[in-house]
Amino acid sequence: MVCCFYAKHNVLHCCQKVQFWFHLTRAPSSTCLETHRLYKQKLEEVSKLQDSCSNAIARQRKKLKELTVSLEECKETPSPEEMNAINGIQGSIKDRPNVFFEMESFLPKKNGFAYKDEYEKFKLVLTVLLLVFSFTCRFVFSYRALDALFNFLLVWYYCTLTIRESILISNGSRIKGWWVFHHYVFCFLSGVMLTWPEGILYQMFRNQFLTYCLYQSFVQFLQYYYQSGCLYRLRALGESHNMDLTVEGFQSWMWRGLTFLLPFLFFGHFWQLYNGLTLFRMAQLPECKEWQVFMCGCSYLVLFMGNFSTTLGVVYHKYIHNQDKSKSL
Repeated sequence: MVCCFYAKHNVLHCCQKVQFWFHLTRAPSSTCLETHRLYKQKLEEVSKLQDSCSNAIARQRKKLKELTVSLEECKETPSPEEMNAINGIQGSIKDRPNVFFEMESFLPKKNGFAYKDEYEKFKLVLTVLLLVFSFTCRFVFSYRALDALFNFLLVWYYCTLTIRESILISNGSRIKGWWVFHHYVFCFLSGVMLTWPEGILYQMFRNQFLTYCLYQSFVQFLQYYYQSGCLYRLRALGESHNMDLTVEGFQSWMWRGLTFLLPFLFFGHFWQLYNGLTLFRMAQLPECKEWQVFMCGCSYLVLFMGNFSTTLGVVYHKYIHNQDKSKSL
């Protein structure tokens, strides 16, 4: 009797499963198939709108270029009224590229956003790795081979950053020219450090260099953490461009909410100056035979001047802008 009961129960259970399958396959238009069909339809509409918008921007650019040429021709013999009208039109034309730039940031462009996210993740992972590596070299192990591996990692990291940033700039990211050049200089500096042979002078500068690298990685991690949050907030408010990136320095969009990072940045800049002066003093020692000492000193001096002047320029520009804004109110 028990066996018959279980057999009937299994048959009933199987029948329910079969009925459920027929219900899934013969369901009305509210099924996932209908949802997928609607999704493809909307996707085609969005793709057409994207193409239409891209073509409209291209046509506008072409017409504005032709109009600019025509206005230059009209400037040859204009009356004062015509000259004022031409100047007004040219002023309006200058603002149009910024409008097109913002419009294009919302259009698909060679997977720019996905590549930007990968770039940010790459920077975060390597920053943490360099932080741990520099701490290990400074306080745990003191081997020249390990130092060479650390410098090789720095060379590879900054070479990769420059390549990725070039691609991102072509995709619409706005990065100050100095911060790109800064990576070239640091790549060169790391390469010179890699070739610096073991000796008294290398050991004299080693701890100072590794401590600086440790501090720099810490500041870069702070910048990434707070800049990411700041960018997300500004994008939500419509006050930041979608392809803006986290950078090692200070840019104008960071003024709101990230000014507390400025002391850390300026301290790092003056540490670069201190490194450069230390190396120049070492280069004057009688036992100094390595060319790497002077080259590293020059590199640190270039880094200090570029970083300090660029950061100071951004701060000054924002200060003047805020002063003018307060006066207008």
